[in-house]
Amino acid sequence: MSKTEFKMPKMGESITEGTIINWLVNEGDSFEEGDILLEVATDKVDNEVPAPSSGKMLEHKFKPQDVVPVGEVIAVLELSENSSSEKPASKTSEKKATTKVSPSSSTSTSKSFKVNENVFISPLVDAIARKNHISYEELARISGTGKDGRLRKSDVSEYLENGRPFQFAQAVSEPSGFKIPDLKFDKGKGKIVEMDRMRQMIADHMVFSKHTSPHVTAYVEADLTEMVNWRNKSKEAFQKKFNEKLTFTPLFIECVAKAITDFPMINSTLDGTNIIVKDEINIGMATALPSGNLIVPVVKNADKKDLKELAESTNELVGKSRDNKLKADDTKGSTFTISNVGTFGSLMGTPIINQPEAAILATGIIKKRAEVIERKDGDTIEIRQMMYLSLSFDHRIVDGYLAGSFLRRIADYMEKFDSKRKI
Repeated sequence: MSKTEFKMPKMGESITEGTIINWLVNEGDSFEEGDILLEVATDKVDNEVPAPSSGKMLEHKFKPQDVVPVGEVIAVLELSENSSSEKPASKTSEKKATTKVSPSSSTSTSKSFKVNENVFISPLVDAIARKNHISYEELARISGTGKDGRLRKSDVSEYLENGRPFQFAQAVSEPSGFKIPDLKFDKGKGKIVEMDRMRQMIADHMVFSKHTSPHVTAYVEADLTEMVNWRNKSKEAFQKKFNEKLTFTPLFIECVAKAITDFPMINSTLDGTNIIVKDEINIGMATALPSGNLIVPVVKNADKKDLKELAESTNELVGKSRDNKLKADDTKGSTFTISNVGTFGSLMGTPIINQPEAAILATGIIKKRAEVIERKDGDTIEIRQMMYLSLSFDHRIVDGYLAGSFLRRIADYMEKFDSKRKI
């Protein structure tokens, strides 16, 4: 048996920290390879972290509810001699966690990432910035005292203590000396409802997204009459043939995936001064949890799935969401997101971008309206099934022409739906 430092594993490419929910193996207890040592919550889902081999729990370094950076030592284990950092993850580990847990791996799993040509931000600094709603642009205005001008925790702490003087500054090179006024708002009296952990994360991410990306929203209106009529006529036969419920979600995803194929730049993200155009088209769909909070499970390779496969994927993910059974892999890797605000009866919405994506689509309620229709033999007034589409996009990456063309193309695919389509 040998003592080994057990570190917070990395549970996704954008995950920099995790919250310890509960230790399932107490100090002094023994465990077998694949046993779940603890539960960790990220901004995506809750994860079970398995033991890399059999051994004994010697010490917990953190308590439940502690937020721990990826790569930080969270426990000391006594593992059997045949375990090593190079040992491949067991089948149990692969099943219950999305990443291999290597107790002796170096903190290089928490590597820094480049924001622009001069500023590097570590995961620890990134966590402090997110907690205090500091955008990357604002971080770039802080002088770093680390090697090669890198920001240190002490630099950001001092900046916060000084009242964030550069928060609204336009020039990076010259400090403005501006200090945020200490405004005393009367917040009134009433029942106090403490925000749960996920609601706090959602709040942080929404503010972070608005700080990071200059949001612009474009709108179009689509006539879904042919699609609605086909779906209403075909849903019973579809369920009978495939044993899958046919909602509008897979139909919407199908149209969006086609439009992304036509305009691939919308399927991108920004990395410093580089734009990464993604190879895969993975569509996230904002879904309500039983708690009322929203989560974004992902339909992977949506452009390569037929309608049956899209229905299977969306139904499975919605079911997992409602039963709180989503795994980390279910919410990982989205390249574009759809939020169906029409589900809640909203006419339209102005969605906030799901970082680090370039755009997000909101679909409103499908509503019957009297519309003027141009026919060869003259104009007519008809009852049509209409829906508003709204696209919020990051103006650093996407300009108005691309956004407008992409949004119009989605509407075109919806309007030109083949009403004679066979199941």
